[in-house]
Amino acid sequence: MHNSIDDITGWIRQWQDGDEHARDRVFGQLYTELKRLASVVLRSESGHETMQPTALLNDALMKLLKARAPEAESRGHFARIVARAMRQILVDRARRKLADKRGSGEQPVSFDADRHDVVLTASPEQMVSLDQAMMALAKIDPVAASVVELRVFAGMTIEETAQALELHPSAVNREWAHASAWLKCNLFSAVD
Repeated sequence: MHNSIDDITGWIRQWQDGDEHARDRVFGQLYTELKRLASVVLRSESGHETMQPTALLNDALMKLLKARAPEAESRGHFARIVARAMRQILVDRARRKLADKRGSGEQPVSFDADRHDVVLTASPEQMVSLDQAMMALAKIDPVAASVVELRVFAGMTIEETAQALELHPSAVNREWAHASAWLKCNLFSAVD
């Protein structure tokens, strides 16, 4: 008998091979967990008060459905892909707001390693700035960028992040410290 992690990994592979029923099983099995992540992302988030967790998650899943099956290797990898899609949706919303409202006098985002809820209070300008810095970080250290993405955008704990990335929690702590320091130093240069 397979456990649910093995089942999900197998279903993801079947989905990649074109099995829509396997895709539906993946969504059904992980929906509650992914909705919880969407709730964390949206809790008290500045500028996204009108968006509900279900809407954010559904938008992310629709984004995934429009593309071919994600190249996810595991449950954790799939959660990272969904978290990235949620991040892209929030950043796109922030960019649209910026296009409507240029020069509102907002201050640049300050990244604080002890405050991984920076997304929850970020203005549209800050979201775009953080996204640009994250893209730069991903080019030089994809693991550190994944840790930040899961901690900041998906609201995962160190232990949850370790499980999703299949790393030891101490490795996640090191990556988190490294990424936090890098973002503090480079956040504003990503905008220039």
